[in-house]
Amino acid sequence: MVYSSVSGAVVAALAAGEKGSATAQAWQKLYKVAEEEGGCLASLGGQSGGIDRSQIDYWLSARLHHMLKSRHWDALVAKYSTNKAKKVHAITLVRPLIASPAPTLFIYKAVTAWAIPKLKGVRRKAPQSVSVDIPLGAPSWRREAAVNAAVAAGQAAKKRIEALEEDLIILPDSFYDMNTWDLEATPEPTRRRWRAQINEKLDGLVNDALVATEKILLIEGLLKVNAE
Repeated sequence: MVYSSVSGAVVAALAAGEKGSATAQAWQKLYKVAEEEGGCLASLGGQSGGIDRSQIDYWLSARLHHMLKSRHWDALVAKYSTNKAKKVHAITLVRPLIASPAPTLFIYKAVTAWAIPKLKGVRRKAPQSVSVDIPLGAPSWRREAAVNAAVAAGQAAKKRIEALEEDLIILPDSFYDMNTWDLEATPEPTRRRWRAQINEKLDGLVNDALVATEKILLIEGLLKVNAE
């Protein structure tokens, strides 16, 4: 037994699958294709014996991608993935699955806001201007050195911000304002009902995907007893 929860297994599998390195695919060298209903974990050593935990994560990622229905896999990626490109792509695949009387723009923003909820205390950093104080009468070499130092400091600060935001999709605060979701000025109660219905359907997709994932984990003996 490896995973204590279904959602934890999904997060670990998606995180492993997003690395995409040659080392991450090492499990494939041990994989035997001659597997039927019982799965193929036994060909990797079974019950994690002799296998690095990370290799099971990589294997599970491929296993889920192969066995889950497309809509379930896409829902899990949209909800739990931390890879920007894959998450955005999954959102575009999930959106057409959601039937709603709401306008297309509203559905698009509702699905995106569900997949990328607003993080408390996290905001997109605005570009900062660089200023430098140069004493009057300073020689040209000193002025040039001061400007170059200020520019270098600004670039370093920008790189720090970009590094912090590299693994985050941070939408502007205005994106979460439902007034920007509907250009027809639909009454607030109606918009709230639309959003609640859309979120309910999205949560239903994820719940169905987790149930299907749980079955796979149980078959392979990878889920602790009484796990979610």
